Amino acid sequence: MPIPAQCHDFWTAFRSAVGAADKERLDERFYEAFYFGDSQALADELAALVLQGTKRGTAGSVWSFEAEGKRLPRPGDLSIVTNWAGQPLCVIETLSVDVRPFNEVSAEFAAIEGEGDGSLAYWQQEHRAYYSRECERTGRTFDERMPVACECFRVVHQVDGDGRA
Repeated sequence: MPIPAQCHDFWTAFRSAVGAADKERLDERFYEAFYFGDSQALADELAALVLQGTKRGTAGSVWSFEAEGKRLPRPGDLSIVTNWAGQPLCVIETLSVDVRPFNEVSAEFAAIEGEGDGSLAYWQQEHRAYYSRECERTGRTFDERMPVACECFRVVHQVDGDGRA
């Protein structure tokens, strides 16, 4: 996948900061540029949690990946997290991806995802609502057994306090 034009300078700064001898190898590891959630408030709130180090995971419906014709993330993938407006904020590296039914997502993973109070009950409530909206957009119906890709990641590069990469 090509790096979006609005993220090109940010990605170039990341490549320079890393100082890797094989910068093309970094480009091969690029997975996507994206924002979390489905609203400006959610996208910006979750991006802030990533930048604070609170949010170290995300969970995506496997059905959505299939509907978009997109492969699941894999360990080593690099993605640019943006705010709702598409402004790049950080680069994350996928550490692991575990596919499991929605109703088998663990309290440990809910805590890693770092949203709300970090509890499994909060995770289930918010993700049930989110996945219900997402399923509706793709012509499906939310199901407690729907497959969810639980991704753990780490921030490998982020903007500084002045908004520079």
